[in-house]
Amino acid sequence: MEKESLEKETPANKGNSLLTESLKSFDLSILIEKMKHKYTWEKGVPNTMILLKCPYKQIVLSSLHDGTEIKFLKLDESITFQIIEGEIKIHRFEDFLTLKKGELVTLTESTKYTLTSNEDTVVLLTIASGVINTIEN
Repeated sequence: MEKESLEKETPANKGNSLLTESLKSFDLSILIEKMKHKYTWEKGVPNTMILLKCPYKQIVLSSLHDGTEIKFLKLDESITFQIIEGEIKIHRFEDFLTLKKGELVTLTESTKYTLTSNEDTVVLLTIASGVINTIEN
């Protein structure tokens, strides 16, 4: 896939500046449509698109079919699930949490959990690992 198809140009990142290099924006509705029109999606396979990958952070867009179950054996990173479309259940031990469109949850513990989609669902994942340095004023 070409880079231009993933990135959306906004007034903030037009021109040549340091801001252009550090600011990435994406039109999720276009990306979701592309994911849902892929051959693999039509054959029942979930699709995943990495939007950002750097040493301490990844942002991943995933489309899951109804009934998809993903088992995570151990969570060593902080991960945020934001539901763009659909609904998922996150199971941990005997408990579960249902997330619907527009909701998000962050998991930070080192634990086992399972994610199950209750319908066709699109999830934006933000995965952070290690220590992220911040700029202090």
